[in-house]
Amino acid sequence: MNHRKLFIAVAAVAALGVAAGAAVAQTASQKALVDQAKAAGAVGEQADGFLGVRTSVAPDTQAAVSATNAGRRQAYARSAADAGTTAEVAGARMFETQLMPRISSGQWYKNASGQWVQR
Repeated sequence: MNHRKLFIAVAAVAALGVAAGAAVAQTASQKALVDQAKAAGAVGEQADGFLGVRTSVAPDTQAAVSATNAGRRQAYARSAADAGTTAEVAGARMFETQLMPRISSGQWYKNASGQWVQR
């Protein structure tokens, strides 16, 4: 399988897997906490496909971030196994194709160099 097809396969499976995994691992109230923290600039997406905490957050927000990341970790592992790649590659591809384009103006993300950048 060439790299382009592998990339597309990983991205598609990751997109489906993250949606399913996050739904299982994250409650509606946890999603609301994460969304509020993103809007406030305390939490952001990272180039590895996981959420990161940029500033200190309340314990319930940290728990919500952890639940989301647990769901994503499972989804990336599944998509990687299906595509014959690593979970790290699946997470990075998910960030590039699905998460990065959805980051709203004013929100923060951590780039591949490890720097927090405001969109």
